[in-house]
Amino acid sequence: MRGGRVQMRRCAIAGVEATVADTAHTFARHSHDCFGVGVIVSGGHRSASGRGVVEARMNDAIMVNPGEVHDGSPLDERGRAWRMLYFEPSLLTDVGAELSGLAPRDIELAQPVAHDPRLNYAFERLFAVSVEARCVADELVREEALLGLLGHLVRAHAARPALSRATQSMGPIARAKARIDDDPAAALTLTDLAADTGMSRFQLLRGFAQQTGLPPHAYRMQRRVALARQWIAAGATLADAAAAAGFADQSHMTRAFVRLLGVTPANYAAAMR
Repeated sequence: MRGGRVQMRRCAIAGVEATVADTAHTFARHSHDCFGVGVIVSGGHRSASGRGVVEARMNDAIMVNPGEVHDGSPLDERGRAWRMLYFEPSLLTDVGAELSGLAPRDIELAQPVAHDPRLNYAFERLFAVSVEARCVADELVREEALLGLLGHLVRAHAARPALSRATQSMGPIARAKARIDDDPAAALTLTDLAADTGMSRFQLLRGFAQQTGLPPHAYRMQRRVALARQWIAAGATLADAAAAAGFADQSHMTRAFVRLLGVTPANYAAAMR
C-alpha cells in the first residue's frame, strides 16, 4: 500500500459496518453479503462490476449489491481515498417495503457509480452521526440519518433484479455453491463438488465461474473470510477464528483478509468490539 491503509471503523448502528481507505492497494475479485455504498474522497478508482468496468472519481458515489462480484484498482500510482458503509440487506429491503406499502422483496442498486450530490450529503450525514460521533446520545438522530440515506437509495437508485434470486438458486451449480456455503471450512475437492452436480470437473469449473463470477477455490476463500468474521465478531480469538474457518493458521487468514478486504483481522476485531 502507498503510505496509507484500509481501516474498519466502529459504527453505532446495528447491521452497518464502516470502512475508510487511502491506498493504492489492488483488490482481487470478491463479493460482499451486504449492500455497499460509499463516496470517493480523492483520486480515482476502477472496478469490474456486474455492469462491466466502471470508473469513479472524487465526489462520485460507489455502490455494490450483495453477491455482486467486483474488484478494485487505482487509476494511477497516487491511489485513491474513499469512505464506505455496508448495510445488511434487510435494512434496505425493509425501507423499500415501507415506501411501497408492499411486502419486502428483492431489490438491487442499479448503478455501480453515480454523481449524486444528494446521495453524498445523506451519506456524509449518516457517517458523521454513526461513525465519527458515536457518542451522540439521541438514537433518533442516527435513525433519521439512516432512513434519509436508505430512502434516497430506494427512490433514486434501486430496481428489481433482472434475474430473481429464486431463479439463481436453481440448478446444479447452486448445489455446489450451497455445499461450500454450508461448510466453508471443509476440505472439498472439485471431484466432491462435481459428484453433487452430476457434472464433470471441467463442466463444474467453467459453470461455477460463469454463474458466480469466481472459481470454486476463490469463492470458498471469501466464504471462509466471512465465516472468520462471524467468529471474530462473536468474540473468538484470531487463532480460534482461523482454525474454525478452515485456514491453515492465523497468518493464512490474515493474508486472505488483506487480499480481499484490505484490512487485517485484528483491525476488524477492534472495530467489532
